[in-house]
Amino acid sequence: MQEKTDKQNNGVLNADRADARSAFAVKTENLAVGYDKAIIVPKFDVALRKGGITSIIGANGCGKSTVLKAIGRIIPKAGGAIIVNDRNVSELKNKDIAKELAVLPQTPTAPGTLTCFELVSYGRFPYQKGFGKMSKEDKEIVEWALEATNMLEYRDREIAFLSGGQRQRVWIAMALAQKTGIILLDEPTTYLDLCHQLEVLELLKKLNKENGTTIVMVLHDLNLASRYSDELLAMKHGEIYAFGTPKKVFTEDMLKECFRIDGRIVFDDRTGKPLCVSYDIFDDKERI
Repeated sequence: MQEKTDKQNNGVLNADRADARSAFAVKTENLAVGYDKAIIVPKFDVALRKGGITSIIGANGCGKSTVLKAIGRIIPKAGGAIIVNDRNVSELKNKDIAKELAVLPQTPTAPGTLTCFELVSYGRFPYQKGFGKMSKEDKEIVEWALEATNMLEYRDREIAFLSGGQRQRVWIAMALAQKTGIILLDEPTTYLDLCHQLEVLELLKKLNKENGTTIVMVLHDLNLASRYSDELLAMKHGEIYAFGTPKKVFTEDMLKECFRIDGRIVFDDRTGKPLCVSYDIFDDKERI
């Protein structure tokens, strides 16, 4: 089995040799997560640097979405600590957490009669007081978020009349309106065609480069994860199998161990990133 990369003496995995705590946007320490009494992820220790794009990959049921939901406080943790921007989330109120990170679940829903402007305005909720009336600054931030996601011309259109790609962009705009430095996304390209998948990921890359937004996402498409990520985190059976650059993680050994796939990896001439160009089910009878 391939050794886990970049493991530090304190048991925390990180992609860079950074000593200052301020270098990390998200850290987990002995994090355990599950549903009811079933623990899916028994011990998850990781440190994700600020200003990076990290994709969590792994086979169905490995725990990748479970971890993301726990970090975003969508589901409770069973043990351990989650630290966001050097603050333990267990000590923070929900509104304070919403000022630190934004979360987009796999299939977000909202009434189709909401306009794009109305939906994005929900991103300002953590900053509102009293009866929640939007201030001039709130409205300006909503307009900025729509413009940043190329959705300003649709500000008054009901979301029921948007395409899949437009709908995903307006949800990202809502996350932007929260004005956080971290965005967590669970499979943001699900149900989108190839063009719209690229549009969404190019948007996230733009936000990362221009605003320094830390992006942490779960992706099923390994080639897209490799192309758009600074780091990949591969999971197997609720544990971290490997963490590091795509070149270190996206290997033929990882495909066999995490996906039971016998794949051929080459390096993309356009991006220099690893790319799986052919694969089949891995026959591991010889290992028995």
